[in-house]
Amino acid sequence: MEQYRMYINGKFCDAQDGARLDSVNPATEEKIASFPKAGMADLEEAVRAARLAYAQGEWPMMSLPERAQVLVRVAQLIRERAYELARIETQDTGKTTKQTTFIDIPIAANAYEYFAGAASEIKGETIAVPAPAMSYTLREPVGVVGAVIPWNYPFLMAAWKIASGIILGNTLVLKPSQEASLSCLELAKIFKEVDLPPGVVNIVTGEGRLLGHGLAASMDVDMLSFTGSTEVGRDVMKTASANLKRLSLECGGKSPNILFADCDLETAVNGSLCAIFMNQGQMCVAGSRLLVEESIYDKCVELLVEKTRKLKIGSPEDPATDIGPLVSDRQKKTVLDYMAIGKKEAKLMAGGGVPKDLRRGFYVEPTIFADVDNSMRIAQEEIFGPVLSVIKVRDAEEAVSVANDTVYGLAAMIWTKDVSRAATVARRLRAGTVWVNTFGVFYNEAPFGGYKQSGFGRELGKEGLCELTQVKHVNVDLTPGGKSLVASWFNV
Repeated sequence: MEQYRMYINGKFCDAQDGARLDSVNPATEEKIASFPKAGMADLEEAVRAARLAYAQGEWPMMSLPERAQVLVRVAQLIRERAYELARIETQDTGKTTKQTTFIDIPIAANAYEYFAGAASEIKGETIAVPAPAMSYTLREPVGVVGAVIPWNYPFLMAAWKIASGIILGNTLVLKPSQEASLSCLELAKIFKEVDLPPGVVNIVTGEGRLLGHGLAASMDVDMLSFTGSTEVGRDVMKTASANLKRLSLECGGKSPNILFADCDLETAVNGSLCAIFMNQGQMCVAGSRLLVEESIYDKCVELLVEKTRKLKIGSPEDPATDIGPLVSDRQKKTVLDYMAIGKKEAKLMAGGGVPKDLRRGFYVEPTIFADVDNSMRIAQEEIFGPVLSVIKVRDAEEAVSVANDTVYGLAAMIWTKDVSRAATVARRLRAGTVWVNTFGVFYNEAPFGGYKQSGFGRELGKEGLCELTQVKHVNVDLTPGGKSLVASWFNV
């Protein structure tokens, strides 16, 4: 097994007490590597390094083009090592090699390049004021950023947070999930190679509850960017309230996927399978509630079941595999528990258990429940697995009502040939992202984030960069003779 080390202040290191955690391949249940289990002393060292790098280091003082050159070099090295990074991500998380090779790794590289250029758009502005004064704003880095990411897209989410975080002059402490830390530690090797100044990016591995709350509680961390479950997001928010830390929370989802009767049914069904079974359903934006107009409901369910039964479940390293394992045995048990609940609530149409021919690995079958009512647990609670709830709706009015009947508001999908109806329905959906006749299209240029208990704040795009800045107003009095009203208020 490879023995990974953390990355703090430009150096690779172990936990001060020597504690370690094992990485288990979800497909084989074999230990493939170990990495440090950091304690609070390690986290505090990382935060100190980030604070020193921000307050006294060279990175914030460098010009934007100089910082951009570093990010571009990071992107180049990611592409040069794409095959190995994809392999590690697959073995550590259970993602199919098809996904890590063609989505996660290349899109992460694109993010570093995008933010290297997009940061030049983040500027202050001159303000016209009703006085003889020059008034303007500055966009300044927020300072030290704590970043907490989950296990479903570790390499890609690290790119989103790091690239947008440091390009403006911030420094950062990244806490990956203990279920998926290896690719982030491989990324640290790239930062070392491009001579990123010490302390600009620090990667600390270990238990989320300890380290995540440590970042939220730290007085030396100016902002926390968190991606994870709504439950943990609430706890983080409580902890951060003690020091009024700025927060960006991207939490859970129970996204509605609406199929109208006029849609191209074959295309919509294929897209709906992708929306729930891609990455084994371990996506915060997963289209886990399929709302189908009643005139096409039966045909839609028939097609869904037919196509689902053709999906290949197996080794994620096989390029032909469609469905790999879940990330851990704990997640497998959680999903199986929800399948058991679903069997009591609704009509099981496909899947519902463990593949019979796979004796090892954290596998579950892609599962479809029909005749689901939106009040059922499988329709209201985030399962984070390949479990689809199909709900019949009469028309667009009921579709919107059911779609919005959830505590979440991260994403939604609409399938229709009527562009006008799509636009009208999209405006009424309480979700941060609405995809029409597609799913899961993320552009670095477009903001991403949620409504309601899916969180607040945005990542990506100009809005995502602005989240990582402070706005400063500067006012210069230009009163003729330099005698403004305030200067002569007390004429003594």
